[in-house]
Amino acid sequence: MPDSVQASGVDLIGWPVLGRFLSWRHARIAMQIPVLILAGLAIFDGLAGPSLAPKNFATVSIWLHYRGLVVLALLVAGNLFCMACPFMLTRSAGRWMRERLGGHGWPVPAALRNKWLAVGLIVAFFVSYELFSLWASPWLTAWIAIGYFLCAFVVDTIFQGAAFCKYVCPLGHFNFFGSLISPLEVQVRSQQGCAACRTKDCIQPLAHGCELWLFQPRKTGNMDCTFCLDCVHACPYDNIGLIARTPTAELWDDPFRSGIGRFSRRSDLAALVAVLTFGSFMNAFAMIRPVYGLRALLARSLGTASEAPGLLVIFALGLVVLPLILLTITGLASRRLSGAQAQPLGTVVRRYIFALVPLGFGMWLAHYSFHFLTGGLTVVPVAQSFLTDVGVFAGQVQWGLGPVVPGEWLFPIEAVFLYLGGFGSLVAAFQIAQRSTAAPGEGGAATHASPMRVLGAAAPWMILCLFLLGYGLWILIQPMEMRGTLLARPIAEWAPLIAGAIA
Repeated sequence: MPDSVQASGVDLIGWPVLGRFLSWRHARIAMQIPVLILAGLAIFDGLAGPSLAPKNFATVSIWLHYRGLVVLALLVAGNLFCMACPFMLTRSAGRWMRERLGGHGWPVPAALRNKWLAVGLIVAFFVSYELFSLWASPWLTAWIAIGYFLCAFVVDTIFQGAAFCKYVCPLGHFNFFGSLISPLEVQVRSQQGCAACRTKDCIQPLAHGCELWLFQPRKTGNMDCTFCLDCVHACPYDNIGLIARTPTAELWDDPFRSGIGRFSRRSDLAALVAVLTFGSFMNAFAMIRPVYGLRALLARSLGTASEAPGLLVIFALGLVVLPLILLTITGLASRRLSGAQAQPLGTVVRRYIFALVPLGFGMWLAHYSFHFLTGGLTVVPVAQSFLTDVGVFAGQVQWGLGPVVPGEWLFPIEAVFLYLGGFGSLVAAFQIAQRSTAAPGEGGAATHASPMRVLGAAAPWMILCLFLLGYGLWILIQPMEMRGTLLARPIAEWAPLIAGAIA
C-alpha cells in the first residue's frame, strides 16, 4: 500500500459503544471467559451427560451451533471466533509459567514454519469425523476439546510467538480461509501515520504487539490474522482500525504480505485452499444417501466387511487425486489460452486457486446452514436437560424444539449461499486474470492485456467453478443426514413449546 494511501470505509473501532469496547485492552478476555465457560460445560456434559448425541450439550453445541455460527460470523464480519477463542487463555497461562521460570521459549523450527502441519491435521479431521462418527459421540467430542486445550498449552509454552495459531490449529486455519472473503479487515488508517512511527509497537513483543508477526503497514488481508486487536492496543498513535472492505478483493492482487510473503509462491497456502475448498464438497457428500452405497461397493471390491478402507479411498480421491487432476488440467488450459506458456504451471495454479475460496466457503455455508437451520433450537431442550441433571431446572424438557425455519425453506437458502459463493469465484477469477496478464509498461505502470487474453486466462477457472457449483447443487438436493438432531415437531407447533420452555 503506498505511503499516501489512507483507509476509507466504515471503521468499527471508531463507533461510539462498540469501538470503545474493542479498544479496551481487556475486551478479548471479556469475550473469551464466557466462551471458556461454555466449553467447560460442553466438556463436563460430554464426559458425564447423556450418551445420546442429540441430547448432549457437547455434541449439540459443537457440531451443530458452533459450526453454523462460525460460518455466519465469517460471512458478516470476519474472524470473530478466533477473537473470542478460549484456547488462548491456556496459551497465556503457558507463556506466564514459562516467563516465571525464566524461559523465553524456542523458535519454531524452520521446517515447521508453514501450513503443511495444519493441512495434514485438517485432512485427518475430515477422515476421523466420518470414520469414528465424532458427531454421534459426546465422549469423543469432549476429549477432542480437552486435547485442543492441552495442545495449545504445550505448543505455546515451548515455542515463541503464537505458534499454535499460526502453524497448528485446524479451526483457526478454517477461519483464516473463510476470512479471506470477509467484509472487515484489521488495517492501518493512514500509511503516513505509520511512516512517522519509529518504535513499531504494533510488532514489538515488549509492547504486546502482534504475536503472528503481521507488521501492520505491510499487512494485506486477513490470512493469519486472529482479530486479536493486540496491534490496536499497542499502537501509540491510534492508527489501526477494524475497517470495512470489498469482500474477496484481497484475492485479486498478489502483493508481498507481512508475515506471509506472496500467495503465488506459497504451495502450502495453495494446499490449504485446495483441501478446504474440495473438502467442503467432500464433507457434505459424505452425509448424503449415495455415499453409503458407494462405501458398501468399495468394501465388497476390497474384500472386507469394514467400510473404513472404502471411506479412505473416497477421501483420497476427493481430497487428493481429483483436485490434482482438475487443477492441473485447468492450469494447463489457462496457461495455454492466455499465451503465457513459459510461465511455470505451479505458479499459475497457486495464483488462480484463490479464486475458488468464495465457492468453497459458499459450500461450507450452505452445508452448515442446513444443520443449523434444522436443529438450531435444540439448544433449548438440551440446556433444560442439563440443568435438570444438576438440579436447577424442574420443568418439562421441550424435546420437540428443533428447526429454525420450515423445511421447504432449506434448499432455497442453501442454494442462495452456494450461488453467492459461485458468483464471488467467477468475479475473483476474472479479476485475477486481469492482473496476472497485465504487462509492465513505460515507467513501471502496468498495461492491461487484450480482453481475449484475459478471458482466455480466466475461462478455464470459471468453467471449473461452474462445474463445482453444479456438483454442489446436486449434493444439496440429495437426502442428507440430520446429524445430532432429534425428529422435531412441525414449525407451526413452536409457540406452545417455546411458551412451555420459558415457563
